[in-house]
Amino acid sequence: VIDLDGVDVDGGIRELLAKVRADDPFIAGVRVGQRQSKIARVVLDLKQAIEPQLFTLDPVANYQHRLVVDLHPLIPTDPLVTLLEQNASGSKPVVIEDPLAGILRDKQSPAATAANRVPNQPAPIGRLVTVAIDAGHGGEDPGAIGRRGTLEKDVVLAIAAELRQLVRNQPGMRAYMTREGDYYVSLADRVSRARRVSADVFVSIHADAFVQPQARGASVYMLSARGASSSAARWLARRENKADLIGGVQVASRVSDRMAREVLVDMTARAKIQESRRLGLRVLNALDDVAELHKPRVEGAAFSVLKAPDIPSILVETAFISNPDEERRLSSPHYRRQIAAAIFDGLCNYLQPATVVRDRRV
Repeated sequence: VIDLDGVDVDGGIRELLAKVRADDPFIAGVRVGQRQSKIARVVLDLKQAIEPQLFTLDPVANYQHRLVVDLHPLIPTDPLVTLLEQNASGSKPVVIEDPLAGILRDKQSPAATAANRVPNQPAPIGRLVTVAIDAGHGGEDPGAIGRRGTLEKDVVLAIAAELRQLVRNQPGMRAYMTREGDYYVSLADRVSRARRVSADVFVSIHADAFVQPQARGASVYMLSARGASSSAARWLARRENKADLIGGVQVASRVSDRMAREVLVDMTARAKIQESRRLGLRVLNALDDVAELHKPRVEGAAFSVLKAPDIPSILVETAFISNPDEERRLSSPHYRRQIAAAIFDGLCNYLQPATVVRDRRV
C-alpha cells in the first residue's frame, strides 16, 4: 500500500497503472483511489512476497523528479529454468573449451600446468554454448530517438529477437535475452543475468545517436582498461552509462568505481578483455559485409554493461539512429535481419577457432 501525499487521482495515474501486464510475475493487479483530500492511495496486489525498495531520483534527460518503488522477489527467479525450457528441442550438444582457459593456461609454465593437473580428470563433456543477448535500454528509457521518431529501444529489441532465433536454430547453441519486452533492466542486472546462466559470450546491441547527425556506420566496442580509444567512444560510454539514472535504478558510484578497479586488475578480467577483442574482430568483419563501418577496428571504452569479469563481452552499435539515412534502414525488417545475421556469423566464427578468418584489422 502506497499513500502519496499531495496527490490527486487523475486520468494520468489511472492510465499509467493500467499498463501493468496481466502476466506480470509479481503483480496480480493495481488499485488506486482518493483516500483523503490530496492523498492518493495505490494498492498493489502481489502474487508472491517481495522486498520493496523506495528512493527518489533527480531530474535527468526528459524526466522530472521521480519517486521509484522497486519490488524485488525474496527468492530470485532463475533465468536458466526458462532457458532450458525454451531449448528443450533435443539439439545435439557440442564440446567447446572455455576461451579464457586457453589464455590462462598459456601463461603457466609446463611444470606448473603439470603440477596443477588433477589426476584421472574426466574428459570434457558436451554442453550447449550459451549466448547472452542484451537489447539496450527499454521501458521508460527509450535510448536514442531518430528524427522520424524511431526509438532505439524498439529497434535493438527487434534485432536481438532476430539474433535469438538464429542462435536457437543452430545445433549446440542456445540464446538467453536479458530483456524480452519493453521494460528496463539495470546495467548491473544485465551482467548478473548473463552470469547466472553461465553465458559463454555476451553481446549488447545498440543503435545510438551522436552530436553530429552525419555520423554513420556500425561499431563494435569492448571494455577498455586504459580509457576510451576515441572521443566518440568516450562520449557514447558516458551516455550509455547514464541509462540507470533514466531507468530508475539507485546507483552507488563509489561502489561501482571500486568494483570496476577490482575487475580490471584481476588476471581473469584481463584475459577476458583479450577474448572480447577477438570476439569483436570476428563480429566487425562480418558486419563489414552488410553495413558501412564507423571505425575499422574494435574500440575500447568503460561501458558498465561490459564489466562481467568472466565472460567475453562486446557492445555492437548497429548504426547511428541520429543519421536520417541509417534511421530509415534500421526501420526495415530486412536490414535488421541482415545485421542480426552478421552478428551471428561473427559469433559462430569466434566459437569455432579452427576456422581461418581473413582479418584486415589486427
